[in-house]
Amino acid sequence: MARAPGMSVRLKLTLSYAGFVMLAGALLLAAVWRFLLRYVPDGVIITRRFVPNRSDLMNAFVPAATVVLVFLLVFGLVGGWILAGRMLTPLARITYATRKAANGSLSHRIRLPGRRDEFRELADAFDTMLARLEAHVAEQQRFAANASHELRTPLAIAQTLLDVARNDPTSDTGELVDRLHAVNTRAIGLTEALLLLSRADQRGFTRYHVDLSLIAEEATETLLPLAEKRGVTIETSGDMTPTVGSHELLLQMATNLVHNAIVHNLAEQGTVWVTTAIQPDAVLLVVENTGGRLAPQLVSTLVEPFQRGTKRIRTDQAGVGLGLAIVKSIAQAHGGTLTLTSRPAGGLRVAVRLPAYQSSSTRSVSWPPPSP
Repeated sequence: MARAPGMSVRLKLTLSYAGFVMLAGALLLAAVWRFLLRYVPDGVIITRRFVPNRSDLMNAFVPAATVVLVFLLVFGLVGGWILAGRMLTPLARITYATRKAANGSLSHRIRLPGRRDEFRELADAFDTMLARLEAHVAEQQRFAANASHELRTPLAIAQTLLDVARNDPTSDTGELVDRLHAVNTRAIGLTEALLLLSRADQRGFTRYHVDLSLIAEEATETLLPLAEKRGVTIETSGDMTPTVGSHELLLQMATNLVHNAIVHNLAEQGTVWVTTAIQPDAVLLVVENTGGRLAPQLVSTLVEPFQRGTKRIRTDQAGVGLGLAIVKSIAQAHGGTLTLTSRPAGGLRVAVRLPAYQSSSTRSVSWPPPSP
């Protein structure tokens, strides 16, 4: 935004310091006049010795007072300029870092030394903001690159199928349609997942009073046929876990967790544990599964978009690689956290922690919302 040029903060502080010094000097001289010189009589004072009267004192006092005021003015300007410069040095470093960040350099940090004060608190907060912004931008760049790759793959496959069909008019159109349908279904699923992830990030949803245990039970019942097909046993337990949020998004979160636990499991006789618990100020949804042992380095990358288990795999149930990324975004949009840890016996433990519903301070709102 264009602004008209004005005085610098340093000059304003300098003038302020000088003005206060001059005001203090003027008040001191006024006090001398008010409480001392006014009581000295004016005129000839007859004594054996010379006694100065008020005029004599004024003639001697005014030139000296003028010199003192001039000295105070110069001292205030010079001292104020130096003092203001020293005080504003941290602000200059913060401004420099801000300009570098505005030009795209998010790796620069202020790292202001010294004891804590207002400027150093501002510098530390700005460094923290830059670190988070740099991490967010890097994550968005990786996400954009991965999304472009994932979206390009089904389109390239469809283009190849169409080219083959065009060059071979005698090919089986039924098989071509089936393969195009599968590719198109995958592209639609990826697009819907991206839209859901964007919606969770923007937090544009209405919040209601919901029971996370019922949501987990609903997600488990929906995926029970898939678990039976893959020979996976699902065990559920827990208490009522009231919270506030979007029923649709929380159901998607629970569904993704249970789906991942079923798909990324043992080939035979796998198990999934779905547990809910309540704490004084939070509710927990924990989903564990059996499987191979996972390295901590791998576990830390599973929430990144398009990560599927131990590598990029594509099966009929593998999904589009956004399951845990969506879970993390939904949890954060509800003021919660997502924690992933590997189980010592093999498999993964995923815990979602959300703020608990406080019935004493929040009015209960049922799901679904009442009809108008």
